[in-house]
Amino acid sequence: MEHSSVSFLLLLISVLAIADAGSIGVNYGRVANNLPSASKVVDLLKSHGLNRVKVYDTDPAVLRALSGSGIKVTVDLPNQQLFAAAKSTSFANSWVERNVAAYHPHTEIEAIAVGNEVFVDPHNTTKFLVLAMKNIHQALVKFNLHSDIKVSSPIALSALQNSYPSSAGSFRPELIEPVFKPMLDFLRQTGSFLMVNAYPFFAYESNSDVISLAYALFRENPGVVDPGNGLRYFSLFDAQIDAVFAAMSALKYDDIKLVVTETGWPSKGDENENGASIQNAAAYNGNMVRRILTGGGTPLRPKADLTVYLFALFNENQKFGPTSERNYGLFYPNEEKVYDIPFTVEGLKKYHDNPSPVAGNQQGGAAPGNGGGSVSKSTTGNTWCVASGEAGKEKLQAALDYACGEGGADCRPIQRGSTCYNPNTVEAHASFAFNSYYQKKGRQMGTCYFGGAAYVVTQPPKYGKCEFPTGY
Repeated sequence: MEHSSVSFLLLLISVLAIADAGSIGVNYGRVANNLPSASKVVDLLKSHGLNRVKVYDTDPAVLRALSGSGIKVTVDLPNQQLFAAAKSTSFANSWVERNVAAYHPHTEIEAIAVGNEVFVDPHNTTKFLVLAMKNIHQALVKFNLHSDIKVSSPIALSALQNSYPSSAGSFRPELIEPVFKPMLDFLRQTGSFLMVNAYPFFAYESNSDVISLAYALFRENPGVVDPGNGLRYFSLFDAQIDAVFAAMSALKYDDIKLVVTETGWPSKGDENENGASIQNAAAYNGNMVRRILTGGGTPLRPKADLTVYLFALFNENQKFGPTSERNYGLFYPNEEKVYDIPFTVEGLKKYHDNPSPVAGNQQGGAAPGNGGGSVSKSTTGNTWCVASGEAGKEKLQAALDYACGEGGADCRPIQRGSTCYNPNTVEAHASFAFNSYYQKKGRQMGTCYFGGAAYVVTQPPKYGKCEFPTGY
């Protein structure tokens, strides 16, 4: 007993000694219709010791609520505004004046994310990214805010050509000269950092036969040795981050720091979403907090103290896609925790990686939508997923963007000049994209939902001469 008490004391001392090694923040997404007011959210953040938050816009109510809170904020210039920010310095100046200078320093804005995962944006905004970043930075210079506020842009791991082994990490060749080199030059010149969105869940979900759950959740495991450099990895997260560091090193940008702007694990998913559960989400995020606040850098960059933003603060009930998309939240909209994990060094003193009690069905498919859209289980015959015209153009366009972007649907046939471009309507294009997503997901329950904008049919859809596939 005496020995274990001494060991526990030494553990606490070590935790306290390196408590400032890393930082934990949270993404405050608001694609939902049932969330608490911004002022209540600020109280929630403060009550749990969360002193960094990232938002996906510059909503005045949110920025005003954060004023005087002591919480550091990262705001976002949406992808839709990249073109304007790149083409017009007056737009960039006006945007910074209205959305940043009007609030800072009372609202402690520390960074601007210019776009989000731009390389997978179906609207082809990649070519505007670096110039938009430069114009936003010059606007900060104009208002003398450039020393306080950094400019960057979050990339998805799909921007890598190779990610395994970590030592072989490299960026996609077609992005290196036009985007990555000028972007990394800009980050170096301005003293900024690369923003990265990393989700070990996706890798585990697709490769659970070869990736151990313990390795994905920061639990005890024998580790994986990188054959390229001999380093041993004990977590998939570290391996993914080092692949990005290696990709930067390959281009001679060893000095650029990195911030993980999104990472998380869903507490609920569809039947085919391996690993989505409350226990796994609690383990991943709880162990992530411990890893960042006490663990130092990565095997490749042992001195690289990481700032990590957990995704996300709330479950967001209006997000498109599979069930998991609506279940990344740390909190329910009523401000109750989805599972009990700490966010501070003090909280880590009592933290143990134990499964939380589970209420209800872990997997549970989404509920039927209205307006003719529904979640239908695949039958033994062929089925297709089509858009509901009653959903309206705006909702269909948003769902179409998701399907062709992060959803991974094959949208090449609906591009101008391709076989399914005509009829050139949002409903026809959305139907093709929804069906591609649905078929790629094996026609699983919940994959023809898109927030109630889609439904399953048992007869081949007819849109001009376009043929809808039944498999990939």
